[in-house]
Amino acid sequence: MSCKMTIAHLRSAYKTGTLTPAQLMADIRARSAEYLDRNIWIHQLTEAELAPYLEALNDKQIDSHPLWGIPFAIKDNIDLAGIPTTAGCPEFAYTPDQSAQVVQQLIDAGAIPVGKANLDQFATGLNGTRSPYGPGRNAFDPDYISGGSSAGSAVSVALGLASFSLGTDTAGSGRVPACFNNLIGLKPTRGLLSSSGLVPACRSLDCISIFALTADDANEVLACAEGLDTRDGYSRENPFANQARHYGYRDGALKVGIIPESQLKFFGDSAYEDAYKESLEQLRGLGFEFVEFDYEPFNEAALLLYEGPWVSERYIACRPLIDDNPQAIHPVVRAIIEPGAKPLATDLFRAQYRLEALKQSCLAQMAGLDCLLTPTAGRLFTVDELLAEPILFNSQLGYYTNFMNLLDMTAVAVPTAFTDAGMPFGITLVGNHFSDRALLSIANRIQQGLALPLGGEKTTEKPVMSANPVGNPDWIDLLVCGAHLEGLPLNWQLTERGALLKQRTTTAPIYRFYALAGGPPYRPGLVLDEERGAAIDVEIWSLPTAEFGSFVAGIPAPLGIGKVRLADGHSVSGFICEPHGLEGAEEITAYGGWRTYLGSRE
Repeated sequence: MSCKMTIAHLRSAYKTGTLTPAQLMADIRARSAEYLDRNIWIHQLTEAELAPYLEALNDKQIDSHPLWGIPFAIKDNIDLAGIPTTAGCPEFAYTPDQSAQVVQQLIDAGAIPVGKANLDQFATGLNGTRSPYGPGRNAFDPDYISGGSSAGSAVSVALGLASFSLGTDTAGSGRVPACFNNLIGLKPTRGLLSSSGLVPACRSLDCISIFALTADDANEVLACAEGLDTRDGYSRENPFANQARHYGYRDGALKVGIIPESQLKFFGDSAYEDAYKESLEQLRGLGFEFVEFDYEPFNEAALLLYEGPWVSERYIACRPLIDDNPQAIHPVVRAIIEPGAKPLATDLFRAQYRLEALKQSCLAQMAGLDCLLTPTAGRLFTVDELLAEPILFNSQLGYYTNFMNLLDMTAVAVPTAFTDAGMPFGITLVGNHFSDRALLSIANRIQQGLALPLGGEKTTEKPVMSANPVGNPDWIDLLVCGAHLEGLPLNWQLTERGALLKQRTTTAPIYRFYALAGGPPYRPGLVLDEERGAAIDVEIWSLPTAEFGSFVAGIPAPLGIGKVRLADGHSVSGFICEPHGLEGAEEITAYGGWRTYLGSRE
């Protein structure tokens, strides 16, 4: 059923009249009864509770509402008007009058809530077993954990009971369940989705996350859910380069950071270790170039989340219940949260100082890379294993995830393999904040290249996904052919803006080359001549997008930036010359490049 639950498939079925939202919701209700052992729902909406949402579709045009009739699940620490929010704790429950901003925006776009999904209580855990409503169980094998804390959110999508779902992600709760249930898991940039109407775990770090079957669907949901919220002090405006129009199929070469073998941990799970190695080989075949980075500063940052003072934020969120009714809290959750009363303000400042130093080290390693890639989790545990060892094994689940929000980074979990036992495995793509669309575009390339089943589906029916080619929005490739070449007088204008040398190559054989009058500095002019042109030696530099405007503004006439065709046939932005600039110029096409010409003058 999963492939048939993609947004594109459902919209097509609605438009052709082969399905109605009411029929779909009735089918979901019937199939939910088959999965009671998975402990997916805390509250599944009744027919009466669903009726207003179905009726509201009569006043919404499908073409102008991108989520018209699309069913979604809501983690039960996010408000849905008129439905209790429990955060996995019955004694904490309240019934909100209005929905969380993100939920309301999705409903306004036509989406239909299916229900409130089970979770690790107060979103404290990465495994799904810490719930009085029963442990969340894996969509593929109920003996295994669902991953948490967004347990029911992930399993509902994997089993075709929702097209997408909302989770939350403070330490990995939007990624670990995606890995264990064969889903895309988007942990957006902190503040990109409003936290109004979210029961906080760590308010300064929390973010609402998205589970989906495809990168296309995750992008569509993100487009409908994002938006600045002045009621949320942590809300952030999305910059132009990270908006929905920049999502597509990431083409071209990819340079990706991976963890050295000595720093990888699979905690005895040889099947996951083999799946990771298989995934890397598959991705090499898709054009991924891997370079190693030092994971130690990322891991040190991760340890601050639970071993540092940030646990006090969890204490603040639960303090009334801890003070008045501590027995209402799951004993493992209480054991984690109660020490949050002890850290001092001095502990927080010391931890922040160290975190900033670690962040600089981590970001420096990411320079020049399209993203980092890690296993999403090192081991898949059974439910019984987690119940027997709830603290240690949960900590191991966070080895590759806990650093993310502390370092203000963005991540997308992507399915990449299955073990011999048929259990899902996946990797996580990591980028700096506001790299959401760039990472989703790489995830798109992975999904199209690997063509795995979607969610819990058994077949590999390939969904139609975006083929719109996109590059890295943070960088612009720039062709230089003269004084900006490496080591020449104007190269500083690139290097001081953070540009990196990407490639030495030649143009297509359609250009004439001139030494322009004037100087110093002496400059060449590149002029298109498809009949009498030749190939010219050039360099391609990657320039940070934020610096491109100031660079172009400093270019004097008669030079400018236009599209230059390379020997491999594709075009790149680069230096060109206006025809009037050739007055008094010397043609040097025969030298084939500026360096050769300069050498002839020595």
